[in-house]
Amino acid sequence: MLPQMAHHLKFAVLISANAEWAAVKSAFPAPSVERSPYGEYFFNHAREERVLFFHGGLGKVAAAASTQYVIDHFRPPYFINIGTCGGVAGRIGRFDVVVPDKLVIYDIYNAIGDDPDEGYYVTDPGSARPLPDPCHPHDLIFRRPRPDTGHAPRHRSRYHPTAVDWESGAIAWVAKRNGTPLLIMRGVSDLVSFERGEAEGNGALWVENTRRIMSTLISNLPKWMATMRSMAERH
Repeated sequence: MLPQMAHHLKFAVLISANAEWAAVKSAFPAPSVERSPYGEYFFNHAREERVLFFHGGLGKVAAAASTQYVIDHFRPPYFINIGTCGGVAGRIGRFDVVVPDKLVIYDIYNAIGDDPDEGYYVTDPGSARPLPDPCHPHDLIFRRPRPDTGHAPRHRSRYHPTAVDWESGAIAWVAKRNGTPLLIMRGVSDLVSFERGEAEGNGALWVENTRRIMSTLISNLPKWMATMRSMAERH
């Protein structure tokens, strides 16, 4: 049975990291916050549209589980993920917005298998087109690799990522398997390489840039929601 507030809901917006969620809550005057097993959530409006804003948690496990939870408990016809990402230095700029066509998770390194693709989850989320805002529509979001694993060069040569984060690939994989239309919008909060990131050891930089990015993404939500709806109507 759907929660009472979920009836007639069209859009659910998932937010991952704590600082991203704090920025979203501060954008709305005194939201009526409720709790799930994964974090807080509330209902509010983007112009005339009623929207669920849901804090899913940091990392791919929380992202996958909370995506399935929202789909099962609220059954939104449209699913949106907004947040931040690291931009690969030299390939994208700070504060650019990425709307990925393909997302990759490198989940495990299988030392006993003979399939070179085993351990990679690749998802095409089928994002809304045409894009209503200046953004990077064909970029790859890749789970941030740890240089100390020894596998970073393999990721770099295989997929040539432009932007990297922790959650997008897991969210896209789950939404795709549920047949739920998905849009992912991530703003570049800091520039990274496969050796280091400029926000490492400088959390204040990331938090400040996150506030700016989330404010922009929230203000642009209505036009993106309209794009998703118009695409669905055409199909």
